[in-house]
Amino acid sequence: MVGCPASFRRLLPLSLHGSAGTQRGAISTSGPLIGCLFLSMLVSWGLPSSGNTAPGADQPIKHIRTAIPILGTTMNEQAEQVGIVAEIQLEFLQRRDHEGLHVQFLTTPGKFSPYAQQSVKEALDRVVEAAGLNPDSWTVRFILPYPGVTLYGESLSAMAALNVIALAKNEPVDEETVLTGTVTPEGHVGTVGGVPLKILAAHAQHYRRVLIPEEPDVADDDWETPFLMEVTPVRSITKAYLALTHRPLRSHLNNQSLAARLSP
Repeated sequence: MVGCPASFRRLLPLSLHGSAGTQRGAISTSGPLIGCLFLSMLVSWGLPSSGNTAPGADQPIKHIRTAIPILGTTMNEQAEQVGIVAEIQLEFLQRRDHEGLHVQFLTTPGKFSPYAQQSVKEALDRVVEAAGLNPDSWTVRFILPYPGVTLYGESLSAMAALNVIALAKNEPVDEETVLTGTVTPEGHVGTVGGVPLKILAAHAQHYRRVLIPEEPDVADDDWETPFLMEVTPVRSITKAYLALTHRPLRSHLNNQSLAARLSP
């Protein structure tokens, strides 16, 4: 992307256009993406952080917005399937009430398909339980900052859910590592398609490490690890979180908190 600041180099290429949305992890568009210009405007208009939140009884205890990378596939102008690296905006608020976990998907500028929304919600429920956290004061919002874009599929769900946990625990995520996969009911990183294409896209955007499901998709072709990149198959969300943050998913303090909530 010519003339784009380094901080926005991981946005979708301007030439990508929509597919029918039938592929897992796909992103479709109804027109060319504005890309760098749009996101820079979004940032300049203000994504509030906890430091900018005015004090008051109605204000959340914690309010954080961040961008997280996701890997997907789409069709290019030659009708060829290609891998892409996109960003979604993640907003985490810790409220003063305890009325339950609220998960919201904004419909502008872009939107998430119902299937993508459901996969993220299920993944979040599973990683929250695995982490031993109490989410009843959380509000989590997902924003797709590309006008006219619809995000399909489920391959973003593990990355999205684990980043929510990292925000809740105030633990930074390795910016050079990206994950593709789902979260199964057993707490495994579930299989997704298009992994070879996603690895190539991550390499093109200079990611150092890609975490992929241990169980490959039978439809994927063989692939070779790109030069100077580490591709790590992970079986469990516990190992995936450790690889993303270099910290355990469930700490001793989390265990004590869970035990206290379950005590009569």
